[in-house]
Amino acid sequence: MEHLFLSLLLGFMTLVSLGFFVLFYKHKSLFVGTNLPPGKVGYPILGETIEFLSTGWKGHPEKFIFDRMTRFSSDIFKTSLLGEPAAVFCGSTCNKFLFSNENKLVTAWWPSSVNKVFPTSEQTSSQEEAKKMRKLLPQFMKPEALRGYIGLMDNIAQRHFATDWDNNKEILTFPLAKRYTFWLAARVFVSLDDPNEIKKFEEPFQLLASGIISMPIDLPGTPFHRAIKASKYIRKELVKIIKQRKVDLVEGKASRSQDILSHMLHTCTDDGVYMTELDIADKILGLLIGGHDTASAACTFIVKYLAELPHVYDAVYEEKFDPSRFEGNGLAPYTFVPFGGGPRMCPGKEYARLEILVFMHHLVKRYRWEKILPEENIVVDPMPIPAKGLPIRLFSHSY
Repeated sequence: MEHLFLSLLLGFMTLVSLGFFVLFYKHKSLFVGTNLPPGKVGYPILGETIEFLSTGWKGHPEKFIFDRMTRFSSDIFKTSLLGEPAAVFCGSTCNKFLFSNENKLVTAWWPSSVNKVFPTSEQTSSQEEAKKMRKLLPQFMKPEALRGYIGLMDNIAQRHFATDWDNNKEILTFPLAKRYTFWLAARVFVSLDDPNEIKKFEEPFQLLASGIISMPIDLPGTPFHRAIKASKYIRKELVKIIKQRKVDLVEGKASRSQDILSHMLHTCTDDGVYMTELDIADKILGLLIGGHDTASAACTFIVKYLAELPHVYDAVYEEKFDPSRFEGNGLAPYTFVPFGGGPRMCPGKEYARLEILVFMHHLVKRYRWEKILPEENIVVDPMPIPAKGLPIRLFSHSY
């Protein structure tokens, strides 16, 4: 029996060793070829994902990039992130290359793990889904159309500050900024305006936002598993809204130009087929993510920096316009690209600017404030955010 046990153990260890060998070989083979940039690829499946994410969790997201720029190349290096081979481009020259060669030498892409959150993209591809969205959005996101949303945005901002900020001596900025941007996106995209209905989406969206860019391990308890579970819940609720909208359109209780949802229900694909309810739900989900997480982070950092720079706050409060700050050459091209460039330009950039400006207007006109934690760290998970949510102490202006 002892010899049999040892033989089985040896056989098991041999199989495990062979499995690891195959994994490493397959992983390394993805990075073999001519004209590949320098870099390292880490371990199978994991790659360098843990190191990439951990630098963000520790508040130094740039360390992962700068370390490899120093070691390998200041322009481009290879790595493996979120289960996919990747090349990281650095600097204005590389930005120009990327934005000038969309659909020529480069194309829009998401890791396969992200596609699990959007089932319809697995039926086509993330590239095709991105193209569809760019065809759907211009009518609603161009500056001419957004002028019609100013009053709506102003009304929601007033209600938001009256409900969640007024009569509070201290608040936690980041959660409230997320509530504002999601309320606004829900209203503009699907005409959802009931605060109680909107609140039931808050926790699922938080789970989705924190897990969509994470280790692609779909096991109970992991951020990625929670993100997939949350996306299923949100999608289910969106399908209910879509079904009701169909009824409202038939009964004349809603109009075709009411919002993006109504527009999608009347839009055919290139082959003349109307989108399914699941397809529309996935696209609305993507819009809500895109119109929620990045803008809420931007609003939060406005609060942070205006607290740290009182002279800037004073200029904003007094609405001073100083044309001289636009003089000179300004930033070099492709060095500051918050919305991308060329065909990769974010289609919602004007919407984002408008919602941030409305937020800032109401914020500054209502309050002064100070940070409660002056040395609060900034972490990345997956967006840059204050580690403790940026607690502040409010001082209302006299109206």
